[in-house]
Amino acid sequence: MPELPEVETVRGGLAPVLEGHRLARVEARRPDLRFPLPENFVQTLTGATVVSLNRRAKYLMARLDREDTLVMHLGMSGRFEIARPEGSSRPGQFHYAPDPDPRHAHIVFETEAGTRVTYYDPRRFGYMGLVNTALIDLHPWFAALGPEPLSDAFDADHLKTAFAGRRQGPKTLLLDQRIVAGLGNIYVCEALHRARISPFKPAGRISRPRLAGLVDAIKAVLAEAIAAGGSTLRDYAQADGALGYFQHSFRVYDREGRPCPNEGCRGAIDRQVQAGRSTFYCPVCQK
Repeated sequence: MPELPEVETVRGGLAPVLEGHRLARVEARRPDLRFPLPENFVQTLTGATVVSLNRRAKYLMARLDREDTLVMHLGMSGRFEIARPEGSSRPGQFHYAPDPDPRHAHIVFETEAGTRVTYYDPRRFGYMGLVNTALIDLHPWFAALGPEPLSDAFDADHLKTAFAGRRQGPKTLLLDQRIVAGLGNIYVCEALHRARISPFKPAGRISRPRLAGLVDAIKAVLAEAIAAGGSTLRDYAQADGALGYFQHSFRVYDREGRPCPNEGCRGAIDRQVQAGRSTFYCPVCQK
């Protein structure tokens, strides 16, 4: 599933063709994705102008010049194709995925500028909805979300409070969207390794100074991945079609058996299954 930097890559690719543009035509080729589309989906979007395109956790949020915001989640296989007179691009597409199959072209947005944005989703795990902009923070999709990991609200004090008395490891807790929004398996593994914190250590026993280092590591690894255009194991593409190469900078993820890259450490990367997810870490220097 795309993680925060990949969703941000998609947002960055879509923003120039959607922000400030009027949707001249909207086509829903089926009544549902993962969930049913709102009954007024096409009518509400047709003629609306996208005021801004933002991201919250792993959601894309297109605020309209009407009372609603179009909320989009990519799920496992959702992706967009942008068609313009000068050519097409696929922001956030897996490089090794097959070309989009017209059978899976479920939603089409056409702007008055002549750009066509098509949403493809073979597995239909993604979803879209219309949420009243004024009440969006109260919507079930957003009400329980924790702070954004790149925001000032995400700091050592926040983690200290969230981890207080908890016996679960920090890996499990950092994947809880109620604690911090948008983090996924890859970047939690990478950040814990940078901070030299064991993914299995009872979170309530981690000192505040070490939590401060963990916060810094999370912010750094996300910022680097966004700058690289996303990562994922199947090469997310940037808006211009260039591949995101952060995967070549993985320190632990999918590197089982390789030497630990931390300076002065002679350990090797190990893999354990934790809550059904692969956890990559160094058992020597992550304490």
